[in-house]
Amino acid sequence: MKDLIKQYETAKKQATQFMQNGQLNAYFEALLRMNNYKRLMNAIISN
Repeated sequence: MKDLIKQYETAKKQATQFMQNGQLNAYFEALLRMNNYKRLMNAIISN
């Protein structure tokens, strides 16, 4: 669970950095990774 949280936070930081740099494709990919980690964390919590 701690690893997922770290990966989520890393993707979040990357997403904000990509958005500030105007790299939209990388920004959207980072958002997709954030969504994936969020779903995995919710699945772990619910079990």
